[in-house]
Amino acid sequence: MLRKKLSNSLVSDAETLAAKMIEDAKRQTEVMAMEAAVQAKDAVYQAKEELEKQFEQETREKRRDLQALEKRLQQKEENLDKKTNLFDQRDADFLKREQALAVREQSLVTKEQALGQKEERLDALVGEQKAKLEQIAGMTAAEAKKFLMDSMEDEAKLDVAKLIKAMEEEARETADKKAKEVLALAMQRYAGEYVAERSVSVVTLPSDEMKGRIIGREGRNIRALEAATGIDLIIDDTPEAVILSGFNPVRREVAKLSLQKLIADGRIHPGRIEEVVAKSQEEIEQAMKEAGEQAAFDLGVHGIHPEILKLIGRLKYRTSYSQNVYQHSLEVAFLCGIMAAELGINVKQAKRAGLLHDLGKAVDHEVEGSHAVIGADIAKKYGESPKIVHAIMAHHEDEKPATVLAVLVQAADALSGARPGARREMMETYVKRLDDLERIATSFDGVLTSFAIQAGREIRVMVSSEQVTDDRALVLAKDIAKKIETEMTYPGQIKVNVIRETRATEYAR
Repeated sequence: MLRKKLSNSLVSDAETLAAKMIEDAKRQTEVMAMEAAVQAKDAVYQAKEELEKQFEQETREKRRDLQALEKRLQQKEENLDKKTNLFDQRDADFLKREQALAVREQSLVTKEQALGQKEERLDALVGEQKAKLEQIAGMTAAEAKKFLMDSMEDEAKLDVAKLIKAMEEEARETADKKAKEVLALAMQRYAGEYVAERSVSVVTLPSDEMKGRIIGREGRNIRALEAATGIDLIIDDTPEAVILSGFNPVRREVAKLSLQKLIADGRIHPGRIEEVVAKSQEEIEQAMKEAGEQAAFDLGVHGIHPEILKLIGRLKYRTSYSQNVYQHSLEVAFLCGIMAAELGINVKQAKRAGLLHDLGKAVDHEVEGSHAVIGADIAKKYGESPKIVHAIMAHHEDEKPATVLAVLVQAADALSGARPGARREMMETYVKRLDDLERIATSFDGVLTSFAIQAGREIRVMVSSEQVTDDRALVLAKDIAKKIETEMTYPGQIKVNVIRETRATEYAR
């Protein structure tokens, strides 16, 4: 019973305690709910205030934008009003101008009618005056016009001749002096040989017995030698000599060297001939290569293609009017360098152009065409610059010289070929050139006679003093020079001198 009572007491206390705790929890819950409601109300109030502030700010900004827009619209309206007033004013001015133009047009029409009437009266008067003038002068208007034009043409020609003469005299004072100084300096500074080198086509034999050994049994040796070299051997009655005939100078040199070796060795038979010719060809090829390299070294010109150097060396066995082309190319290169230094242009480039200007002569007997064109094509093929190619092409007027370098090469080429003893011409060609010069000069009106002098490099033309005036003589000299350039081919240049002489003769008795 005691335990039961004790249990009941404990249960009662626990229930009391639980009820109390429940009541406390309810009170706390109500307090927390009230606090949460208060906080929610505060949050709603703050959010409402923030929204109201933001709305007021946006409203103010929109109001400002609307005010600015309204101001701009007002300005545009004012501008439109001004433009409208301006257009109205312009329309009024335009109407006034149209009225003024209409008045002027009417006035012009009236004046035009009056002028037309006056013009008709003037035409009638001019016709009457023209008829009277034709009657008085004894010639028609066309004849008078032609007479006037002819007289004016003659006067114009004389005026032009005087102007040309004055300009040329002024130019000669400076240009001729400078050109002569440069050319004289170039000729003085280059000391070249004056004896022309000629290609040798005769091989001397130690005895006439050697002719038989060269011919061989039934001519087999000479046939083998001709087949190996491509050169004809002429063995005639000339004592102790064999003549080599062929157009290819290199082959002729190979044949000459081979024959000299065979004569020195004494063993002459087809097998030995082929062996000696092959060895001679190698020696000639090596000699040509060394000659080209030596030329480039002597001139200080570098970077030339090896094939071009071989062709330069090949010129050593080529002659032009009996002048060795290899030596001629070196002369032209030195002269170009000297003149380029005086004129202040690229010296090495000038020497290069001078050395290569006759490159085409190394193969012109194998390739059809002018040696200047052939040389320009070869230079272009092996990478030479356009200026060098143009100078090669233009040194014989195959192309009009367009650079100072091309003119320098022309001048140096003429200097090298024109110096005494440099070249030899056939007598027939020389005489024919002189005859052509005199024929061209005497073909002009007013020419009495002409004389070709200075080996055909100058022509003196004697003219009639009655038919040709001093001013007309200048024009005549130019016409003769132009015709010579058109009809003739010649090295260097030809000087044309027109001489007009007036003589007064009287006899004392």
